[in-house]
Amino acid sequence: MWKTINDILVNIDNFVWGIPLMVLILAGGILLTVRLGVMQFRKLPLALKWMVKNEEGGEGEISSFSALCTALSATIGTGNIVGVATAVGAGGPGALFWMIVAAFFGMATKFAEGLLAVKYRVVAKDGHSLGGPFYYIEQGMGKKWKWLAKIFAFFGVCVGLFGIGTFSQVNGISSAVHGFFDSANAHCVNLPFLGEYSWSVVISSLVLAFCVASVLIGGIKRIANVSQIIVPFMAIIYFLFAGILIVTNITAVPSAIAVIVEAAFSPRAITGGVVGSMFVAMQKGVARGIFSNEAGLGSAPIAAAAAQTKEPVRQGLVSMTGTFIDTIVICTLTGLSIVLTGAWQVKGLEGVGVTTYAFQKGLPFPPEVSAFVLMLCLVFFAFTTILGWDYYSERCLEYLSGGNMKHVQIFRWIYILAVFIGPYMTVSAVWTIADIFNGLMAIPNMIAIFALSGVVAKETRDFFKRHKEGKIK
Repeated sequence: MWKTINDILVNIDNFVWGIPLMVLILAGGILLTVRLGVMQFRKLPLALKWMVKNEEGGEGEISSFSALCTALSATIGTGNIVGVATAVGAGGPGALFWMIVAAFFGMATKFAEGLLAVKYRVVAKDGHSLGGPFYYIEQGMGKKWKWLAKIFAFFGVCVGLFGIGTFSQVNGISSAVHGFFDSANAHCVNLPFLGEYSWSVVISSLVLAFCVASVLIGGIKRIANVSQIIVPFMAIIYFLFAGILIVTNITAVPSAIAVIVEAAFSPRAITGGVVGSMFVAMQKGVARGIFSNEAGLGSAPIAAAAAQTKEPVRQGLVSMTGTFIDTIVICTLTGLSIVLTGAWQVKGLEGVGVTTYAFQKGLPFPPEVSAFVLMLCLVFFAFTTILGWDYYSERCLEYLSGGNMKHVQIFRWIYILAVFIGPYMTVSAVWTIADIFNGLMAIPNMIAIFALSGVVAKETRDFFKRHKEGKIK
C-alpha cells in the first residue's frame, strides 16, 4: 500500500514541479532582475549593511533584523543539510549549479516580496501586523482577485502543517538524533499501529514537541526572540565547520567545481546515466533551492510585514539577504562538501546520511565530533524552521478565517501534534508531500509578482532617487 501511495505522490510531484512551474518561477526572477537592473548584485553591500542596522520610527511588531531572523528561521533548516543532499543524490552534482542560479534570480523575487508585504500590510492599533501575498494580491491586484489570495492562504496552511513546517523538519531532526545515538537500533520499542522504533526517535519527538509548544504560545515576539539568538549562532557555527572542511580539502575544490558545472549540462557524462537528463538536474536543483530559500513561495513576506519600518524598499533589501545567506552561502558550502568528498556516490546513503558522511570524511576531527556538530546544527536549524512556519501558517489561517483567533489557537495544537508524529513518516513521502505543497503555494504568489512587478520597479526607482538626494539616511 505504501508503495502505491508513494508512486501516486511522486506522479503528483512531477506534475506540479513540471516545466511550467519552473519556468514561471525563474521567469519571474529574470523579469525582476532586468527591470531592477540586476539590483541583487549592485545593492547587495547596502542590503547587508541594513540587515543589521534597524530602522527607527517605523510601524510594526518587531525590528527588521528580527523579521529577517524569523524568515531565516523558516528557511535555514533541513533544506540546507538534508535537502541539498537529496537534490545532489537525485539530480547529480549539477543540481547544485541550478540551485545557485535559481537563488540568484530568487534574490530579486525575494526583494519584491518583502517590498510588497510592507507596502500593502495592515497594522492594527495594537501594533498587530498582518501582511503577505494574501494582502498584496487582494489590495494590489484588486478585490476581484481575493479568491486567489484565499487559495494562497489555504496552501500556506497546508505547507506549514504537512510540508516544510512539520514533517520534513521533524523527520530530519529524528534521523540525525537516531543516527548519532542509536544507528544500530540497539534500543527499540514497539509502538501500537506504528511499528518498532528506536527510543532515540521516540524521546526526541517528545522533547521537540514540548519545546515547540513552549515557544509557540508566546506568539511572534517570542518566536522572533528565540530566532534572533539561535539562527545567527548556528549559521556561524555551520559556516565555520563547512569552511574548515573546504579549506582542508582545498586541492579537491577546483575539480569538484568542474564536476558540478559539467554535470549541470551533461549529467550522464558524470553520473553514467544514473540521474538521467539535464532536466532532472535542473528540476531537482530548482525544487530543492526553493524549498531551502523559499524565494517565490510567498512565505518570507509574511514575516517581513511585521517589521518596524516605513520604507518598503528597505525591507525588500533586507529580505533579499535571506536568499543570499541561505542558498548562495550555506547551501553552496553543503553541496561543495558533498561533491568534493564523494559522499553523493556512496551507495545506501540518503538524506542526512550523505552530509554526515561528507563531514566525517572531510573534517580533520574524529568522526564522532563531526557527526555531533552536524546533528546539532540540523536540530537547531530545523527547530527554528518549525517555529517560523507555525507563524506563517497561523497568519494564513487568520486571513482565511477573517481574524478568528479561536481557529488559530486550535490550529496551533494540531501543528504541535503534527510535530510529534513527524518522525514516523517515511523519508520519501515526507519530501514529496513538501515538494507538492511548495509548488502549489508558489503559483498564486508568482502570478501576483508578475502583476505587480511594475509597482515594485516604480517604488524602487522612487526610493533610490530619495536616497541619492539624501532624504533617506
